[in-house]
Amino acid sequence: MNIWIDKSIKLANSVGYLDSLFNVYPVEVQPLREISNEILEAIFLAYRSKDQKRILEIFLSLPRFPFDDPYIATLRHHRFLLEKNPQTVNRLGSRLLSMPLDNLIKLATQPKSPSRQIGNSFKKWLRNLGYPFIEENEFLSSRRIAFLKGSDKELKTFAENQLGLSLAKGIDFILKIGEKLYMGEAKFISDYGGSQTNQFNYAMEIASINKANVQGVAVLDGIIWFESQNYMHRTLRNFQGIALSSLLLREFIEQHK
Repeated sequence: MNIWIDKSIKLANSVGYLDSLFNVYPVEVQPLREISNEILEAIFLAYRSKDQKRILEIFLSLPRFPFDDPYIATLRHHRFLLEKNPQTVNRLGSRLLSMPLDNLIKLATQPKSPSRQIGNSFKKWLRNLGYPFIEENEFLSSRRIAFLKGSDKELKTFAENQLGLSLAKGIDFILKIGEKLYMGEAKFISDYGGSQTNQFNYAMEIASINKANVQGVAVLDGIIWFESQNYMHRTLRNFQGIALSSLLLREFIEQHK
């Protein structure tokens, strides 16, 4: 086990880990989504008249549908399908009409999920560490501690063109310490399975990069640091590359300068 993995496990299980992590991944309370009085009136009328097609059309026009269903996105983008698929309209419309009207409105006005708000949180926090973010030309010749300035896509292009790497997606940072480059992917893993596992796998793929002058780093936080037989925790315990909590990133940088 890499020393930084061991440090991260101990840190996560110490007092105040989640409290400190909130500085990196804050959760902002979002306001309820608004529905205009005109649309509310249309919903009431369709609900009272038991009009399956009309109430489905109205809720498809709103940013948030009251329940999850794999057919919703297709119907949002291609409304003509409502005329061609009466059984699907009946199924979805009947479900809408079977729910209490107050619940429908409440579900349709729910704020954005907090998990969708933290995507850029790490990058905002990264700038607070106090290290400069510099353009590519200066970055290549610089000998100071610095991050390469650019979007995920621009960093990916740099890694491919300048470092000869092939990446499936963009990355969160490229850090230079003297002659050494560190490529990092940061993820806040909030639960086991599904898309969380996919995010973890990509971070670990980046962390597996180990060339003469380029080292990959997985900056991970969340549930993966706690004792479990889950695949992600077991993978970390057996991993020999660099994976660490974001709360240890400054210490990591200072030890490698």
